[in-house]
Amino acid sequence: MSTHRCDILIIGSGTAGLALALKLSENGKVIVLAKESAGGTNSAMAQGGISAVMSEEDSFEAHLQDTLTAGAGLCKETVVRNYVEQAPDRIKDLTNWGVHFDVRRRGSEETNEVDLTREGGHSKRRILHFEDQTGLEIHRTLLARVRENPNITLMEKYYAIDLIVNKEVDPADMDPVTCIGCYALSKDTGEVHTFIAKNTALATGGAGKVYLYTSNWGGATGDGIAMAYRVGARIANLEFMQFHPTCLFHRESRNFLISEALRGEGGELIDSKGNAFMRKYHELGSLAPRDVVARSIDNEMKKTGAECVYLDMTKLDREFLKQRFPTIFNKCLEFGIDMSTQPIPVVPAAHYLCGGVLTDVSGRTDITGLWAIGETACTGLHGANRLASNSLLECLTTAHNCAEEIKKHWDSYKLTDKEPKAWTHPQESNDDEMIVINHMWDEIRRLMWNYMGIVRSNKRLERAQHRLKNILSETKEYYSNMKIHPDILELRNIAIVADLSVECALRRHESRGIHYNLDYPEKSKTAQDTIVVRGLN
Repeated sequence: MSTHRCDILIIGSGTAGLALALKLSENGKVIVLAKESAGGTNSAMAQGGISAVMSEEDSFEAHLQDTLTAGAGLCKETVVRNYVEQAPDRIKDLTNWGVHFDVRRRGSEETNEVDLTREGGHSKRRILHFEDQTGLEIHRTLLARVRENPNITLMEKYYAIDLIVNKEVDPADMDPVTCIGCYALSKDTGEVHTFIAKNTALATGGAGKVYLYTSNWGGATGDGIAMAYRVGARIANLEFMQFHPTCLFHRESRNFLISEALRGEGGELIDSKGNAFMRKYHELGSLAPRDVVARSIDNEMKKTGAECVYLDMTKLDREFLKQRFPTIFNKCLEFGIDMSTQPIPVVPAAHYLCGGVLTDVSGRTDITGLWAIGETACTGLHGANRLASNSLLECLTTAHNCAEEIKKHWDSYKLTDKEPKAWTHPQESNDDEMIVINHMWDEIRRLMWNYMGIVRSNKRLERAQHRLKNILSETKEYYSNMKIHPDILELRNIAIVADLSVECALRRHESRGIHYNLDYPEKSKTAQDTIVVRGLN
């Protein structure tokens, strides 16, 4: 078993993890673990853009209020203000690293002014973008910087298994629970490696793969949340899984996102007869906050029995659509849909987790030496519903704040000289049982979609909880008795995250933001986080 030592261990290679690595690389040795190839991440799939006040017509106060409104009373205002007010500086970080954003055009000529668009829930145009693949532009630029940095070691195809805490190394240690690294499985060799660090940061992204239909990449299985839960960190607000209103509905495409930016540029949601329906549900129509739009689409589909609704872009110029949304335009053409002449069939899909590992504004968790940044963290920015394009912003602001806090106390961090216990695990594999594991994975995702979806009820949630308890028991048996395998690791994590999500939903006796329960249709007068802790649930 190989042991690797570093100053900072970052688990996850999305935008948050890469930004943190770059910010801390001048201070010491950094290791970044990528679950698959480093390009596999939700960040790279983000289409719309990143929000920041960049116009004289806009203000920090307006961005703050839009975020608080979307968050349905559950945001932490001090956190929102911190992130909103530093957003222009984080945009400067990106441009200094080499990220490009689209600029405004006057006729055929480009200007020096950044092009700002608007998305649902925003009162002003404040979304910077690069075509319709902003996340990819940011991620590939940061990744190139990381690869060329001599102080950063990027290790790809390493599946984090469990965090290592001080008590496991020395049971007599009287210090508070402290994270000192993790065990990780090399997908290429099948060997388990030990990573020891002064500080460990979880940047593992979201958990969309807990649901049957999702816009997320295949590795979004809530790994960081499950690992943090297992060592005793508080987990909060997992009932708030945001469903993106518009994923492409096509038998050959399960997770292609149709960006909210299309509605920001004038796209209209219509039914099969061509009738616009969003004004019935919200004064902002198709630009209403995502939770409202997703529920409205769900209601229209249930009311009519339709498999989908449609996003109509046909009033916009064809050349504008091809230039502004080239990726989406061409992807639709692959499936025989010309968005300049035909409405795009769309359905909601699990998209973004607003809850996660409970942290402060800098990503500090309950566990000494353990940080969580990006989507895997619950910082208080999003509350009960994320405002569009605040996600990439949070990746950068939490990475920045985390880096500043770690730098501030750099000399006080010590690397343990004690060796963790050797990793031991059964070496027997069983191909027949691996098939069952895949079936269990599928069962969890269907169960969550059917019982923990856009509209919920106590009866549905209780049914889900009952089955998930059995699956957790079965998963524990597989994990304990079979040779370690990536599929088992991911099943173990999604089972935990699914169970905690249902637990959080059952504890919330109201409807707020993304979470809508038929048995509690009203919003409570006071807003409270739903917090779960191992051993105290």
